[in-house]
Amino acid sequence: MKNENEKTSEGLDQILEIINAKSNTEKIEKIIEKETNSKENQD
Repeated sequence: MKNENEKTSEGLDQILEIINAKSNTEKIEKIIEKETNSKENQD
């Protein structure tokens, strides 16, 4: 299980990825899909 610092770091990384993607909806969809799959694997 990940500790709080790792979760925070991953969250910040995702925010930066989304900001960098700007209007690239394909890239944003991939980021969201990656996070969704990651959360499903944790359960």
